Amino acid sequence: MNLLKKSLLTAIVGLTVVGSAHAGPKPDQVDRLGKDLTPMGSIKAGNEEGTIPAWTGGITEPVAGYQLGDHHPDPYADDKVLFTIDSSNFNEYAEKLSEGQRAMFVRYPETFKMNVYPTRRSASFPQRIYDKTKENGRTGTLTADGEGVARVAEGFPFPFPENAYELILNHKLKYKGSGGVRYNNQVAPTSKGQYTLVRLREELYGKYYVEGNTVEDINNILLYFYQVVESPARLAGRVLLVHETMNQKETPRQAWIYNPGQRRVRRAPNVAYDNPGTASDGLRTNDMTDMFNGAMDRFTWDWVGTKEIYVPYNSYKAHSSDSLIEDMVMPGHLNPEYMRYEVHRVHVIEANLREGFRHINSRRTYYLDEDSYQILLTDHYDKRGELWRYSEAHSINYYEIPLFWSTVETHHDLQSGRYVSVGLDNQDQVNTFNSPLSESSYTPSALRKRGRR
Repeated sequence: MNLLKKSLLTAIVGLTVVGSAHAGPKPDQVDRLGKDLTPMGSIKAGNEEGTIPAWTGGITEPVAGYQLGDHHPDPYADDKVLFTIDSSNFNEYAEKLSEGQRAMFVRYPETFKMNVYPTRRSASFPQRIYDKTKENGRTGTLTADGEGVARVAEGFPFPFPENAYELILNHKLKYKGSGGVRYNNQVAPTSKGQYTLVRLREELYGKYYVEGNTVEDINNILLYFYQVVESPARLAGRVLLVHETMNQKETPRQAWIYNPGQRRVRRAPNVAYDNPGTASDGLRTNDMTDMFNGAMDRFTWDWVGTKEIYVPYNSYKAHSSDSLIEDMVMPGHLNPEYMRYEVHRVHVIEANLREGFRHINSRRTYYLDEDSYQILLTDHYDKRGELWRYSEAHSINYYEIPLFWSTVETHHDLQSGRYVSVGLDNQDQVNTFNSPLSESSYTPSALRKRGRR
């Protein structure tokens, strides 16, 4: 991005623009972590207005009364709504809204709103992750034109990010526990709000996060992903296995599908990029999982700076077992009464489709939380360059670990008036982390045996 464009962005949207001339290891900077910077590399201080507080450690222990296996009680249940943004006043707050958010107020003027709460910088991670992140700051380097990373282990690879590739790798390698089981249940309502719940049981075995592993130890496998459809009956028994690679330029993602009708395991090379996600009615693509995943090679990536935005955060009500899915699902979007928004600093990244490459999106804008590098918002543009979809990651601190990650993701198609929401485990088993999973369970032959049970 040229200096004129950066200057215009700074003037128009209040971005703090940063450079990328000295990306890579910064051994002379690591002593800042835990001082003026958080252990993750974000600015510890709050903002001048006082609307964003200083980071003081995030949530460091479970809420009183929490028991392992519970859906997480809200540590901020006593917080009151500061104000509500709706179709009548959203222009007053436009500077701190993404284009996708502004479009939601226009598309759903009678029903969409954002209840804004006090900002709670709750993100935190285990001390081991902080220690490893500090070590990575001394050594971590990009490889393969930004598709890979070397000389890092376990923690965030780039606590001093200076380009979009380093930021996206921080998101992709964000600590998720070494082994997890979850119900990533999904709904794709019609424009009138009718839906069928698709129950998706998933396992994630993250080799990068295993204590003692380094990038060099894991044979280019970031994680194994296993997904089985439990219902409805017409889809039940379908299984997807993915070997997600660290450096996708060196070895692209590998995937297999088990079809219970055929009782066969087949390779699935299309489980990537803009091919439709499982049972999503085409409302989300494979590379929209966890807001973005997979290879980066079809787009150019530009970090345009940091900005204060109203984002979904501390979404414990959307996560609660007391919240019924039938009450949350409504036409156009999830029920706003279950959602919580706060103002946070985010990194803004523009991804533009490379000339000569194919993708249903010509451009995407990503908004990454400064404290966790989780992508919280995405604006998606069609081939004409017009806004098409808007995505949100409603996130919480899973404080028994602790780690910060999404609990519900929602992807809105602003043209059709439909959306898909994933992660609706409210009446199912809550996410587990650091479960004792076995690497031998995630081979094609193992997939065949597990699929026939």
